Formats: sequence, structure tokens, C-alpha cells
Amino acid sequence: MSVLEARELVVDIPGRQGGDPLSARILPGQRWGVLGPNGAGKTSLLHTLAGLRPPRSGTVLVDGEPLAVLRRRTLAQTLAVVFQERQDSFPATVLETVLIGRHPFLSPWQREGADDVRLAHQALDALSLSTLKDRLVSTLSGGERQRVAIATALTQQPGIWLADEPTNHLDLHHQVAVMELLHQQAEAGAGVFLCLHDLNLAARWCDHILLLYPDGELCFGPADTMLVPEALERLYDQSLSVFTVNGKPVFVPA
Repeated sequence: MSVLEARELVVDIPGRQGGDPLSARILPGQRWGVLGPNGAGKTSLLHTLAGLRPPRSGTVLVDGEPLAVLRRRTLAQTLAVVFQERQDSFPATVLETVLIGRHPFLSPWQREGADDVRLAHQALDALSLSTLKDRLVSTLSGGERQRVAIATALTQQPGIWLADEPTNHLDLHHQVAVMELLHQQAEAGAGVFLCLHDLNLAARWCDHILLLYPDGELCFGPADTMLVPEALERLYDQSLSVFTVNGKPVFVPA
């Protein structure tokens, strides 16, 4: 399994001067939740960690190697990104789309083999998509398309997951199913890094929390030290009531 590390990383966000540098390691088996209001830079941070945009300063490393020196194919064999929104450039079925997760492991013009197809079908089963495998992705609902994106990442078998609002568009049942799947990925040794809006999903499923404030301030640590009303009320500028359900905090706007 792989380690994702940020060293003195400052994300380049237009209109924001400076910002606290992030130095942290996402280790195998950890589940990080990134929380913050709209515009705080959650998506920008995730894209920077994925090497999709340059930082203002600092370095991102995978297994001790800077992203800048890694071949994209090598990085794609290790790290998967689930975007908040996506565009479908070409018509494709659900199965064809999920098989894209195997492309980093294939040589140019090589077709998927039996093992690749098996992994894709396993991912479809895991996301309750098997009955949709022959449907065009363009005909799916937003929630179904989100599950296809997660199934594609699952087929990639990454050691590091970067997911931007992975429960976006999902109903309650599928929110829980997706968070449980990501929990299982962490238990199998993957590092999981999630941008979330739902405090209660973060409280239930994440063991580390990173708080991003609009002015560039950040703080992080174990979930039980970060998910406290004082920090969260300042983060969201919103009073909260907190209850305990099955040993986990549940936050309700006051």
C-alpha cells in the first residue's frame, strides 16, 4: 500500500493571499475527511494532491517520490480520483466506462483481458450497478453516474483514494453503501481522502479530519479532537447541537 504526503503545501487559490501550509501524511488504512464551507478550497486541495494543478508552494509525494517526477501511468496505477462532477466525452455503456479503471495497467491498444472484465463486474456488483451494465452512461441519473465513477475507481484497485464529495447525488441508502465501501478499502490497506459536506458522514466514517477555513487557516488531527462544536461552529459560522448515537456524535443546526 502507498503513502500520500504533503510537505509545506500551500494550494494556489485565486484571490487568496497565502494560507497555512499543510504538512501531513495519509497512511495506509486511514480515512481522512476534509470539511469546510463553500469556497474554502477543498476541491482545489484534492486536485493539487492528485497532481492536476500546481501548488503555490510546497511538494506532494507518493511513496517518497515527488509527483513531478512520476509518470502519469505510474501514478494512475497507485492513485484514483473521484470527481464531484464529470463530463462524458463519448457515448459508452456502464461496463465500458468502468473498464476505464484498468487502462493504466494496459499497454497502448491492448484490449482488456478476462481478469480486467472480472474486476469490472465485481465493482458493478459492489455498487449495485450490474443490471445497468449495458445502459449508456448518458441515460443515467446523477446518482447512478456517481456510482459508476466510484465503480471505475474501484476497478482501478488504487492504494490511494482521492474523492471529492463521493456521496454527491446519492440517496441515503447509497450514501451509506459508498461510505461502507470506502471503509472496507481502508481496512484492506488503502489510504482514503474525502472532501465532504456532511458532518455526520465524516463523524461516522472518518478517523482523521482536516478543517479548511475560508481565510486559508487549516487544522487537522484525529476525528475525536476535530469534531467538536467549538471548532465546527467557527468553521461554518453556524450554531450546532450535538447528540451521541451509537457512540458517534451527530450534529444538528441549532
